[in-house]
Amino acid sequence: MKKFTALLLVAFLGIGQMVRADEGMWLLPLIQKLNINKMQEMGLKLSAEDIYSINQSSLKDAVVIFGRGCTGELISDKGLILTNHHCGYGSIQALSSVEHNYLEDGFWAKTTEEELPAPGLTITFMKRMEDVTDRITADLTDEMSEADRAAKISEVSEAIVKEAEEGNHYKAMVEDYFEGNQYFLIIYETFEDIRFVGAPPSSIGKFGHDTDNWMWPRHTGDFSMFRVYCGPDGKPAPYAKENKPYKPVHHLPVSLKGVEMNDFAMTIGYPGSTSRYLTSWGITERMDVINQSRIKPRGIKQEIWNEDMMASEKVRIQYASKYSRSSNYWKNSIGMNRGLTKLNVIAKKQAIEADFTKWVNASADRKAEYGEILDGLKKAYADRAPFMMATYFLRECMLSGTEVLSFSLAARELEKALEDEKEEAITAAVEKLKETGAAFYKDYYPETDRKVMAAMLKLYFDDIAHKFHPDFYVMVSKKYKGDFTAYANDVFKKSIFTSEASFNAFLENPKLKTLQKDLAFTAGKSVLNLYRELYGQLKETSANIHKDNRLFIDGLMKMQANKVFYPDANFTMRLSYGSVGNYEPKDAVVYKHYTTIEGIMEKEDPNNYEFVVPEKLKELYNNKDYGQYADEAGYMPVCFTTNNDITGGNSGSPVINANGELFGLAFDGNWEAMSGDVAFETELQKCINVDIRYVLFIIDKYAGATNLINEMTLVK
Repeated sequence: MKKFTALLLVAFLGIGQMVRADEGMWLLPLIQKLNINKMQEMGLKLSAEDIYSINQSSLKDAVVIFGRGCTGELISDKGLILTNHHCGYGSIQALSSVEHNYLEDGFWAKTTEEELPAPGLTITFMKRMEDVTDRITADLTDEMSEADRAAKISEVSEAIVKEAEEGNHYKAMVEDYFEGNQYFLIIYETFEDIRFVGAPPSSIGKFGHDTDNWMWPRHTGDFSMFRVYCGPDGKPAPYAKENKPYKPVHHLPVSLKGVEMNDFAMTIGYPGSTSRYLTSWGITERMDVINQSRIKPRGIKQEIWNEDMMASEKVRIQYASKYSRSSNYWKNSIGMNRGLTKLNVIAKKQAIEADFTKWVNASADRKAEYGEILDGLKKAYADRAPFMMATYFLRECMLSGTEVLSFSLAARELEKALEDEKEEAITAAVEKLKETGAAFYKDYYPETDRKVMAAMLKLYFDDIAHKFHPDFYVMVSKKYKGDFTAYANDVFKKSIFTSEASFNAFLENPKLKTLQKDLAFTAGKSVLNLYRELYGQLKETSANIHKDNRLFIDGLMKMQANKVFYPDANFTMRLSYGSVGNYEPKDAVVYKHYTTIEGIMEKEDPNNYEFVVPEKLKELYNNKDYGQYADEAGYMPVCFTTNNDITGGNSGSPVINANGELFGLAFDGNWEAMSGDVAFETELQKCINVDIRYVLFIIDKYAGATNLINEMTLVK
């Protein structure tokens, strides 16, 4: 096994250029070795031990995984969590109803007794990280097949995890970096009693909605608040009324000092996924297959959803979180394709590949090791292109696009129990479906899904080659003459899954024949079978791509032996550092680094739900009643920009100043640099943050929740 020869820095497009401190998603245990000197030169007053330590409290102890896809931070010694409004959106929506519409009206618990349990929500602390590369790779050889290699890695990883979890309540994971060139053991602690504490109304927390998403200037108070509870012993425990607020090892002091140009800014969080080491063929696939299969189906689906949401408050509540999740990366995909084209990224990748080829060909040993990598990648990407397009369209149009089809698949366990005629298994499957169904139908409007189904099935038929069509399309062609609207009408007329009443009636006396003849269930299984078939056909080419990418990165590091590299994001804790600053998006235009409440009033449009301004906020503005949260210059700040390197998953990450104090909350990137997940744009890349002073202003002056302010450690 070839040894991993270098560690962490410059992104793929940065080779040959000066290293920029604002680019990079850094592993915290390596900060002392790689970053601390540069960070301190930029103004940081802390040591590496203050940021990451396993022997004493440090900043990492105040940063958490919020739910399963965001970041949050502790801001009091009573377990108070701050994150983005859009991160808490799903839980807020689940707790909302027409009678108690917390999305529309906001919510503030004035005492802990008023805090609302948020079922299913978790908060996870990272306790420590340990490099286990040598243990993982000790028995790996170059002669191993990818399957044998994966099996050995899994075997050793399981042993490491078992050892780490023995005798404690922690969860251990082994994560790979650099496409499997490096491995870390990570220890987590997860709490499951999480309660909703407060959030502004969506008119503040989502001000600008989809129009302003990924855009600057921004005026969104994107925050929400929750609390971690634990058992009497301070350890994680299921919800119980007698549980107590968790006392964290560390919580972040909150700064009232404000934001100035060039201030040091650091984020700690959980960036989800980046692909900055993709080759030119990988970029083409990302643009033409993955992004395009997201852009077209979601655009159509969201138009249907939006029309029904605007016509009914009930539907608006039911679909608010779904729409937000869908539209976020729909718009991101559009912007990414635009950015990658504008930056001419494919040509730049090709230039790097040409340099790599020259380097390889200059040595017989390198030719033997790396000589076939690029040709192999080119062929593998070409081979899997049609299968990838079908797989992604199938996922977007049916598995996640048409709700009734995906929900029907929950009945497969019941089908198996009915086939086996095992009463105990049937009873268990029915009870599980009752629970699943209650959650599903709460946020389901059949008429909306009927229209989506017709549109999605037709789109897939038109855009994907017939050899990749699911089996039930033959029946639609024959019985319905290819009319997907007529087919959808019939499904929603006859299927047991399209209404809660018919579903529950079926569960009272489930029959195998009824289930296996159901139009939604048979279509759902047909889709799943095709998806599995496509996935199986992709397996070999995907394994080849993974192997060649691993070797390419290894070779690239050797070619640039005087540099260190940072790994792509994989939803493990990372640190980025940079500074507050403005930017120039186009000729003769300069965007300053902050926005104010003035901009909210300028954007106000009472006839457009995206830009409605609450009366109380207007009253505070008119009276200039900003309390201690106004800037020294007298204005009320709202948002600001830094050049920190973030991506999805960083939502809710704390923006920390040179003294280790919280002064902002990261929530977005900017439209001009949507290529960032693939290619960091050194001049235009911006992290958009809500100013902590605006957060405090809303909590205190708007909501009157001074109980929450009093919990925090404010630094003036």
